[in-house]
Amino acid sequence: MREHAVVIAGGGPTGLMLAGELALAGVDVAIVERRLNQEIVGSRAGGLSARTLEVLDQRGIVERFLAEGQIAQVTGFAVTRLDISDFPTRHNYGLALRQKHIERILVGWVAELPVAIYRGCELTGFMQDASGVTIELSDASEIRAAYLIGCDGGRSLVRKLAGIEFPGWDATTSNILAEAEMEEEPPLGVHRTALGMHAFGREDYEIRDGKVVFASEGPINVMVTETSAVAAGEPTLGDLRRALIAACGTDYGIHGLKWISRFTDMSRQAADYRKGRIFLAGDAAHVHSPVGGQGLNTGVQDAVNLGWKLAQVVKGLSPEALLDTYHAERHPVAARVLRTTMAQVALQRTDDRTEALRDIVLELLGLDEARKTLAGEMSGLALRYDLGEGHPLLGRRMPDLDLATPDGSIRVFALLREARPVLLNLAATGSLDIAPWSGRVRLVQASYGGPWELPALGAVPAPSAVLIRPDGYVAWVGEGTQDGLHDAMTIWFGPLG
Repeated sequence: MREHAVVIAGGGPTGLMLAGELALAGVDVAIVERRLNQEIVGSRAGGLSARTLEVLDQRGIVERFLAEGQIAQVTGFAVTRLDISDFPTRHNYGLALRQKHIERILVGWVAELPVAIYRGCELTGFMQDASGVTIELSDASEIRAAYLIGCDGGRSLVRKLAGIEFPGWDATTSNILAEAEMEEEPPLGVHRTALGMHAFGREDYEIRDGKVVFASEGPINVMVTETSAVAAGEPTLGDLRRALIAACGTDYGIHGLKWISRFTDMSRQAADYRKGRIFLAGDAAHVHSPVGGQGLNTGVQDAVNLGWKLAQVVKGLSPEALLDTYHAERHPVAARVLRTTMAQVALQRTDDRTEALRDIVLELLGLDEARKTLAGEMSGLALRYDLGEGHPLLGRRMPDLDLATPDGSIRVFALLREARPVLLNLAATGSLDIAPWSGRVRLVQASYGGPWELPALGAVPAPSAVLIRPDGYVAWVGEGTQDGLHDAMTIWFGPLG
């Protein structure tokens, strides 16, 4: 029987990112993926948020994505774009890049790491016991692992077999997505009618002055709201024609269907992200409308939160209790994503009362504080994990400062390339004693004389030291002493002895 420390069911963006994180930490990890290659049929996510770009920057691979995507202010809420160009980050923008390209680039990165990928088969069952999980595959083989992670999408078999509840809200609206030929040229762009939203576009496009300019030739990408939210199964060309006629008065002579799918605004979240040796991440843990572009980004950040914690437990550095912080930190984040997504769907309705509400929301978002607050949330830059009371940096992303060190200048994110914790000492050399943890935590002596600013929050007092987790979040802040440092090291990076 093949054995790995961790097996990931599903090789989409979440599964790939998690595999990369575990491999960087020296953990034997494998992905089970039903696709023979990374090709995607149909439309999926369309871009990366500012915080996801920062996470990729922390691992030294963001340039691969920037080289293929288009920078734009794509952060938004319902019917308005939210400008984050004044946010204190190197990535004060979003990146328009289709999921098929995101996955291809991630696969290229993972291929450089010791990650096994079993393609053309999928998980069909598993049994967990006190020492691990035995995983059954569709090719009748088995794999043994210490832990199993379900990154297998909204219909997650891992979640179902683990008996994890998936409560939430049923669909109130249904949309058809497709790519096809049309005899008549439809009006490209997004439109709102009494029946809901519909849009036409093409695969190739450019963003010019913040506006999408589609190619003049090629098949048409279609999104149209159906008249009923109760449709089930795969839609047909006939369903699409009827929806187009209802919304537009014509089907534009649609034919030559390349692919077709359906999505709804069903919103559900796993009651537990962990059950023993089984974990959920990405769409397996939370599903919602794609409005707002939060899904893929939330999943990738699930992976970055879980990866280093699981690595420390697998390597025997931390007790299993550390793994409970994954649910504690990420479940509230996705719960909030579900709420903001549901609010956006509600604001897209076309009745007069919703129009009035939308006008009020637009007025409020014109206020700078409201804009920064919501943009900070939608971009992922203002996230704070609840690590208790203390300095404003505690539990927030570490800014990517330009540091001066005895070995020369270096960016904070460059210190996180290997997914290891870093203790940044900005006070006198030798003022911090972490000798017992020196094999686990990298101590960097540095100085920084510039401002400390956080997105949406603004300026914060300069600390004397900062303990940075491998995911880039601040676990402890020194304010002239090392009070609490050893406790923080023990909690996050394991007890000694």
